[in-house]
Amino acid sequence: MSGPIRIGNCSGFYGDRFTAMREMLEGGDLDVLTGDYLAELTMLILGRDRMKDPELGYAKTFLAQLTDSLGVAKERGVRIVANAGGLNPAGLAEKIRIAARDNGIDVRVAHVEGDDLMERADELGLGTPLTANAYLGAFGIARALEAGADVVVTGRVTDASLVVGPAIWRHGWGRGDLDALAGAVVAGHVIECGTQATGGNFSGLTRGAVAAPFLPGFPIAEVASDGSSVITKHPGTGGEVSVDTVTAQLLYEIQGPWYAGPDVSVDLTSVRLTQEGTDRVGVRGVVGAPPPQTLKVGVNTFGGFRNTAELVLTGLDIEGKAELVKAQVEAALDAMEARTGRRPSSVEWHLDRTDSPDPATQAAATSILRLSVASQDPEAVGRAFSDIAVQLALASYAGFTLTRPPASGVPFGVHTAAFVEQAEVPHTVVHADGTREDIPAPTAYEQLPGTGNQSGGVAHGIGNQSGVGANGIGNQSGVRRVALGEVAYARAGDKGGDANVGVWVPATFGDGDAERREAAYEWLVDLLTPERVRELLPEAAGLDVEVHAFANLAGVNIVLHGLLGEGVAASTRFDPQGKAVGEWLRARVVDVPTDLLDTTEDA
Repeated sequence: MSGPIRIGNCSGFYGDRFTAMREMLEGGDLDVLTGDYLAELTMLILGRDRMKDPELGYAKTFLAQLTDSLGVAKERGVRIVANAGGLNPAGLAEKIRIAARDNGIDVRVAHVEGDDLMERADELGLGTPLTANAYLGAFGIARALEAGADVVVTGRVTDASLVVGPAIWRHGWGRGDLDALAGAVVAGHVIECGTQATGGNFSGLTRGAVAAPFLPGFPIAEVASDGSSVITKHPGTGGEVSVDTVTAQLLYEIQGPWYAGPDVSVDLTSVRLTQEGTDRVGVRGVVGAPPPQTLKVGVNTFGGFRNTAELVLTGLDIEGKAELVKAQVEAALDAMEARTGRRPSSVEWHLDRTDSPDPATQAAATSILRLSVASQDPEAVGRAFSDIAVQLALASYAGFTLTRPPASGVPFGVHTAAFVEQAEVPHTVVHADGTREDIPAPTAYEQLPGTGNQSGGVAHGIGNQSGVGANGIGNQSGVRRVALGEVAYARAGDKGGDANVGVWVPATFGDGDAERREAAYEWLVDLLTPERVRELLPEAAGLDVEVHAFANLAGVNIVLHGLLGEGVAASTRFDPQGKAVGEWLRARVVDVPTDLLDTTEDA
């Protein structure tokens, strides 16, 4: 039986810390170093690059990072696996070979392709997209490594596949090793977003839960032959690896208790975390099931053109000032339509009341009124629209000003998810010697087990909906009005047009008292029903809301369907990726039983 494989990460997105690859290679022992570069928005960016130059379409920063670090990786025997190939993995692989030759480094470079479905988009019912890429699994990466590749670049694979592939290679798993594959998927999900697993974007960071100095090191997964893992980081690097930092990543970007992938479906309720030492968290007990018969396809289409004007409203009568300028702009749009036949197809107003009574500063007296317009016609949202706002400067409310000068409309994309039969999608490894190898699709599939109440209920919920824990804590005492963040941490992000919010009771709650943490968790599940979430987050009032409970993690995952509209690139929200929704929720004041608070200092 082989020992654990030590897999690091050096990138959570296209634009992450440039020096991280060299830091990870020089900071300690690794078998494989991975990098995730492909968010949903990134595929649209790469699609625009490819339209300008067919030889582009890959993550250019990865090529620069690898050129700088390839000699170190070769010297230390560390394999590199990254999805930086984007829309052109073959082109990136060739660029790497050229860079290696120019620097006198002998490396074998392979790539994985087949995910790009653009040429078959019409046949597969995907419309006329800018990009259309299936999320491939990990077995192609494994075969490339088995054949001796030093560097493997892919197009669109699932983020976790970057870790699962090396684990398959090391441990010799087959498609039937579902629990082991599922465990590796969880490990991959934890480290795929880089420093988010080591304290980055962590609610406890500014509450003293992570010691300074703080520039977090990147994470490492030590994946054993049974699929269990230990999450850690190089010694001497910043941040920390704790049950809470790992929980934050586990409850992020999921949409229910089952996490479906191309190789295996993972029962996230089975995950058990344990602190096994300083900066070492064990991930154990993960259960897998056969994958679904279909692959997810990320589809980006051209949404049109859009423009935004931000008006500053200051002092008294904020609502009246907003109504005045709205009426003026709407009348001007009517006049523009009568004159030119053009009018934006979408006009959205958002008033953000950030003013306060008796303001000591002008900023404290100010609110922002945002006007967003969109159209298939660039002229309808171009300078003619911008001029409407500018020409009101001396004719509207007192204190009229804009946050930025007028601009032309810009194109935007719309992201949607489609599904295609696994057997319809090629999965091909192009080895370092140019030979091609097709990776067969799975032969065993299973309809995904129940993913909770799709109408917006609580899956696997605990509690009696009375607002206190099922064990009775709080029943005989009063409550205190405090921010939810006094009891819970949160992490939020985007999944297409949905926002995902993970909320959990910290492992340190009640000074680590397991019973008190369980009581707080039961109270949390009782509190965060879909109805209550809509009350606490009024922007979700008209949306379908799902809440799924994860007892092993002492938390819940909340899915706010449609909060981000048609995806990040098209969203007109102030926070288009929903990254801060969890912190907004933590700031809301709720009734917390005093029994939970009295023995708790800072959650």
